[in-house]
This record gives sequence, structure tokens and C-alpha cells, in this order.
Amino acid sequence: QVQPVESGGGLVQPGGSLRLSCAAPTNIFSGSDMGWSRQVPGNERELVASVTNIGSTDYADSVKGRFTISRDNAKNTVYLQMNSLKVEDTAVYVCYAHTIRGFIYWGQGTQVTVSS
Repeated sequence: QVQPVESGGGLVQPGGSLRLSCAAPTNIFSGSDMGWSRQVPGNERELVASVTNIGSTDYADSVKGRFTISRDNAKNTVYLQMNSLKVEDTAVYVCYAHTIRGFIYWGQGTQVTVSS
């Protein structure tokens, strides 16, 4: 791995749940702030959730109360638990790592589609 790798995307009905995972190499993950963004083709990338190296979290207003970001440092993995999904949550979800040195690594993304 030379970048974060996401998994867990898929098709879900409105009101459903998904958990996304993002694994990164130790040299990228260790000490880094981790987060998730999402993007619809033609639109700007939106920051969804982040978790710092010390565990502080932040969320976009649109997902507060529904999404939870967490990290497992032993597994070099960050998660995004998404509950009460809405159609407007449909996007490619991209994981990123912001390293101590200031470099930002982006994953390739995983598609989340919310549709009835």
C-alpha cells in the first residue's frame, strides 16, 4: 500500500446503515489525522468527518448525529459508521490521511449509493 484503501461501500435503502473502513500503511497512518470526504461527479469534494491523532472528532453538519468516525491504531484503520442514510448521502467516499509532516494522502474511494 502506498495510499489509504477504502472498503465497505455499496447499495443501501434510505434509513439503512453501512460501515466504511479505510486501511493505510503505518507510515501514513501513524500520528496522522484521518478523515472521510465525499464527492459527487461535477461537485466539490465535501469533508464529512475527521478524527485527529489524539481522537478528537469533527463532522459536517449534514451528518451529525448519523455518522460516527473512529480509528483503531493497532490496525491502522479508520472507520465511518453511517446510520439513517439518506439519498443525498450518495457519493464516492474517499479516505484521507494528513500526516504529521503535512502530506495528504487520498484513497481511491468507495461508492455509497442510497436508493429505494
